[in-house]
Amino acid sequence: MRHLARHINRRTLVKGGAAAIAAPALLGPGAARGQSRVIKIGHVSPRTGPLAGFGEADTFIIDQVRGILKNGLQLGGRNYHVEIVSKDSQSTGSRAADVASELILSDKVDLLIAAGTPDTTNPVSDQAEVNEVPCVCTNCPWQPYFFGRKGDPKKGFTWTYLFFWGLEDVIAAFLALWDGAPTNKVVAGLFPNDADGNAWGDPKLGLPPALAAAGYKLIDPGRYQVMNNDFSSQIAAFKAAGAEIVTGNMIPPDFSTFWSQAAQQGFRPKIVTIGKALLFPSVINSLGARGNGLTTEVWWTPNHPFKSGLTEQSSAQLADDYTKATMRPWSQPIGFQHALFEVAIDVLKRAKAPEPKAILDSIIATNYSSIVGHVQWTGKPVKNVTKTPLVAGQWQRKGDRFELVITANRPAPEIPVGGTLELLS
Repeated sequence: MRHLARHINRRTLVKGGAAAIAAPALLGPGAARGQSRVIKIGHVSPRTGPLAGFGEADTFIIDQVRGILKNGLQLGGRNYHVEIVSKDSQSTGSRAADVASELILSDKVDLLIAAGTPDTTNPVSDQAEVNEVPCVCTNCPWQPYFFGRKGDPKKGFTWTYLFFWGLEDVIAAFLALWDGAPTNKVVAGLFPNDADGNAWGDPKLGLPPALAAAGYKLIDPGRYQVMNNDFSSQIAAFKAAGAEIVTGNMIPPDFSTFWSQAAQQGFRPKIVTIGKALLFPSVINSLGARGNGLTTEVWWTPNHPFKSGLTEQSSAQLADDYTKATMRPWSQPIGFQHALFEVAIDVLKRAKAPEPKAILDSIIATNYSSIVGHVQWTGKPVKNVTKTPLVAGQWQRKGDRFELVITANRPAPEIPVGGTLELLS
């Protein structure tokens, strides 16, 4: 009872006066939920806005999981009905915080999960942390997730956990892609003024020191504003420096603008490796012939040698089922959205009771093989983060369509290479 009182007080503090008046009502719905044997999973991801590609597979994945859970879930020796409440962050941090608050305070979720870049994961996790609600996230590099929330490596967070890769992994994947290619090792950097861009371009923790140590020269003209419509100054700086490689982290509309203006202004690099924007087949297809040969980090593909512990599907089977059900090509976030629900259900199955502390203890004790790799929080690199493997690949035209071909797997040799890097013509 003391924990419940503390839980209510924390929520009251977050929401202010209105929540303070409504605070006693928290006891009623909670008790009713226990009597009706319902466990609620709250889910947040971007379904609309410039990051909508990250939530494209939500409906397919959630429908699949609801089918699996139709007869309920065994937890602590009892069978519970499971309800999934999914909300759209609309690709903005403020909306993500609002819907996370709704899920916690109105929907009374037992476990909160989120995916889709720091714009979604960070505000959702902040709401979960202050309200003492167990939370698991993915699809966000760990540095912007952890340090972007002012995390202290000596302390970490209590209620919020992430599985994904980090900037050190994307750097290793990019270097594996570039090393050996006939370039002058001058790299043009495109980093937006957002959580991802500031982390990637950080002079101490981001790409700059790692590229310098590997013998590359980074040209960084500074942060640009998201949804930029003019990259002329950046392109001029890159041309003046003779940059032959372009890298960075961009949303799709910004990359499309940059790449179009680069052609107009005669900037022709040999390699273009961009995070975030080049993950999606729809973006590559929209670029037409100029999509051929672009490169990106690769989190998950149908060729990854992992299978789902929830459905027993291989990576290839999950991608094939998605394509058949939606008539759309597979994309990388599919694997991680599936894995997010895999981990959530595994956590709930092992929890001793449908209570916050019991679910948190179950998260901490996770030791699970998912469709994106092994998930186990061991305190490394920091308390609340565990990492998944990362490689790099290139979009190559195969007949009438583009395929994302893994061309460098030095950081994760268990993931097979499917081809070799081709320089941009």
